[in-house]
Amino acid sequence: MQGPSQAAVTSVAQLSERARTVFRDLVDAYLASGQPVGSRTLARTGALGLSPASIRNVMQDLEELGLLSAPHTSAGRVPTEAGLRLFVDGLMQVAEPSPEEIAALEAEAARSGGSLEDVLARMTAALSGLAQQAAVVTAPKSEGRLRQVGFVPLGRERALAVLVADDGSVENRLVELEPGTDPGVLERASAYVSERLSGLTLAEAAERLRGEIADGRAALDRLTAALVEQGLAAWSKDGRGTVLIVKGAAHLLEGASLERARALLEEVEEKEALVRVLDRARAADSVRIFIGAESDLFALSGSSVIAAPFRGATGRIIGVIGVIGPTRLNYARVVPMVEMAASRLSRLMA
Repeated sequence: MQGPSQAAVTSVAQLSERARTVFRDLVDAYLASGQPVGSRTLARTGALGLSPASIRNVMQDLEELGLLSAPHTSAGRVPTEAGLRLFVDGLMQVAEPSPEEIAALEAEAARSGGSLEDVLARMTAALSGLAQQAAVVTAPKSEGRLRQVGFVPLGRERALAVLVADDGSVENRLVELEPGTDPGVLERASAYVSERLSGLTLAEAAERLRGEIADGRAALDRLTAALVEQGLAAWSKDGRGTVLIVKGAAHLLEGASLERARALLEEVEEKEALVRVLDRARAADSVRIFIGAESDLFALSGSSVIAAPFRGATGRIIGVIGVIGPTRLNYARVVPMVEMAASRLSRLMA
């Protein structure tokens, strides 16, 4: 087959019909078995209507184009990462989730009670069980609402800001006072927050405070306003962040060589890098697939990530849920599962 150079093959339309058919069937067989696929295996099905010799010629051409490779001890071929990308983008036929799979996720989505992290953990565990792969989710930590605030003097130049959220959690932070601050400032600050900012999230409280000061509606003097603002800022320093939950990590080691297992464990431990990979899916309206080195993080182990964003009550993307597995993932089956999990989380967050 005379075809475009390896660098020029960016879509299946650039392959001949015969090459496209051989390539699709070979990748399907590889994803199903995990083993190199030979020409005799493809010819045996009879679906191609080609002899083993003809199939071998096509496979050789596909190898020269960088879409297939031959393991050193095998006469069969496996798709390269570039080949898998071409297959996923242009030939994969997504399989609809079964009624049982849908019911399993719906059951988790219908369970009530627990914090945001509890909900995320349950849905991620359900996705891991269905896909039989590791599943991961990332989202902002839930932002509690202010219930009560107090400022306790700790000497001439320091005070303790004690903020209680509606879920009962308490944050204690040190705040600095100007020398000689009147104790009445602490009382006024506590009263203002409790009266005007109670029931708001941290971000909402800070925004209202700035707005009322700017409009002259805040009955606060300069020192009191500064104390309130400093107290809210201090509360946020250690109380916010990102939730990262990984479920089913043991699946990553199934069938992995010692070298690959070690690389996988090291990669998954790089939590900040894992969050960055998932953040790349936040810009997508639907599922994103990172194959092997495309994710940077999983270049050594040759793993793939399938991830999809989910939205909060305002419709804004707030997190990402996905699956981590070998490049030999059943993409056609896992992609709709991830999409379904993201859709259910968006519904729960609404």
